Amino acid sequence: MSVFSLKIEIANNHFFTGETSPLFSQQQAQQARAFHKKITGYQPTPLYALDELAGLFGVKKILVKDESQRFGLNAFKMLGGAYAIAQLLCEKYQLNINEFTFETLKTSISQKMTFATTTDGNHGRGVAWAAKQLGQNAVIYMPKGSARERVDAILNLGAECIVTDMNYDDTVRLTMKNAQQNGWEVVQDTAWEGYTKIPTWIMQGYATLADEAVEQISSMGITRPTHVFLQAGVGAMAGGVLGYLVDTYGANNLRSVIVEPELADCVYRSGVKGEIVNVGGDMATIMAGLACGEPNPLGWKVLRDCATQFISCQDTVAALGMRVLGNPLGKDPRVVSGESGAVGLGVLAAVHYHPQREVLMQQLGLDKHSVVLVISTEGDTDVKNYREIVWQGKYPAGF
Repeated sequence: MSVFSLKIEIANNHFFTGETSPLFSQQQAQQARAFHKKITGYQPTPLYALDELAGLFGVKKILVKDESQRFGLNAFKMLGGAYAIAQLLCEKYQLNINEFTFETLKTSISQKMTFATTTDGNHGRGVAWAAKQLGQNAVIYMPKGSARERVDAILNLGAECIVTDMNYDDTVRLTMKNAQQNGWEVVQDTAWEGYTKIPTWIMQGYATLADEAVEQISSMGITRPTHVFLQAGVGAMAGGVLGYLVDTYGANNLRSVIVEPELADCVYRSGVKGEIVNVGGDMATIMAGLACGEPNPLGWKVLRDCATQFISCQDTVAALGMRVLGNPLGKDPRVVSGESGAVGLGVLAAVHYHPQREVLMQQLGLDKHSVVLVISTEGDTDVKNYREIVWQGKYPAGF
């Protein structure tokens, strides 16, 4: 077997309490999913069992939730943006979210609104898509270095898209300033003092994918996963999904591992310290969707209380995950997963090929009985970079 070493820093969560949050529960997730089911074209994204890969890696099951097949948008993010916009409009027009549809809401909107957000690509695309469904406007800000393909995907949905010369977190601040000046509604997936309601709705919307996964896992005859690997940018998806999973299975019955790029590992650093730590600078990671330096306080609380471990890893780990998912073993299904989507599986692969494999397996509690759930949060949202990595060997693992 080939052996090579990729950088994976693993920190145990010494601040774990197992305390669940009523904001991110089964009940809240099922309400969000009931809303999503009303959207034309809704269907659960696939949950694939990579059984041959599991055998190679020495675990019982590897389950991959493929969010590239979400409403034709190639990523999961619309689950949060659409749900938050619907909740916002229901509140504004005194409608019941349980009776809401995009079609009925269009007739209730008396004045055209503009929704604004900052995005690395997928969240902004989801907000632009929801605004288009409702006949509203969207203004999307992106940090410097954003891929042209991600910009074009937003423009093609009829939104205005502005790429700044700032990093993600500074772009968020610019978005807030311009929204206040122009009377726009901000739909941002991170929270700060005085801005928590919409981020809460976004995180609840993300939990639809977890509710689907739990249903799919049960239909496979599996009682529960033993492990879940969740990637984090600001920690909104990780917090929303983990909140649901620990409410369903119990925090002490699930080893939850939060994974980040080393160039934007604010949640990892926060996990080590036990309080929020921000990361500045360009954060020039290939995992564009995770290039965030300031944790979402709402997500952070869930992760601090319920995550088992935090991982900071080099970009090559994500590239390895992309190659493994895109080139399946034996009869395993192929999954096209982008840079931010593949990092969880990339950690499993990096551990398998590491010279200290047995030590890392033990540290992560992985063995022949382990059932591992990973979320491929996006497909090839940057096709050029995807092909350079998977076809041309960009970011090689090395031997």
